[in-house]
Amino acid sequence: MANPFSLQPLLEIMQERSDEATRRLGQLIAAEQNQKNRLQLLENYRAEYAQKMNDAVQAGISPLLLNNYREFLGRIDEALAQQRETLARSENDTRNGQEQWRQQNRQLKAIDTLAQRHDARERHAEGRRDQKTQDEFSARKYAKRDDD
Repeated sequence: MANPFSLQPLLEIMQERSDEATRRLGQLIAAEQNQKNRLQLLENYRAEYAQKMNDAVQAGISPLLLNNYREFLGRIDEALAQQRETLARSENDTRNGQEQWRQQNRQLKAIDTLAQRHDARERHAEGRRDQKTQDEFSARKYAKRDDD
């Protein structure tokens, strides 16, 4: 009869932690991509609005309207700066999540290696027991022939 792996509960806990780290990393990557998309949208909007202002200037606009365009571009620039900071935090969170994921997987691999070694030892022991049983059976079979 095979001996159970004594660290099986720990292996299961480590697998759950690894799975959770994988899910969390996926969420962090998705959040980072979302922040990149938002930044790209803001950059595109700013470029379009700047082009609209340039077209209006060439067509001739009042100083008041030009000032309104410039103020609005300033607000867009502020939003861009905030979005860049948000993206930087998101990228940092993703890097931290990747490190946690790597750490969890290293720990899981270590325990899994122990489990595989345990299984190999148990298979080897089982093979020896089977061989011993077969040898005993053969010995009895030949001993019985000699008695006949």
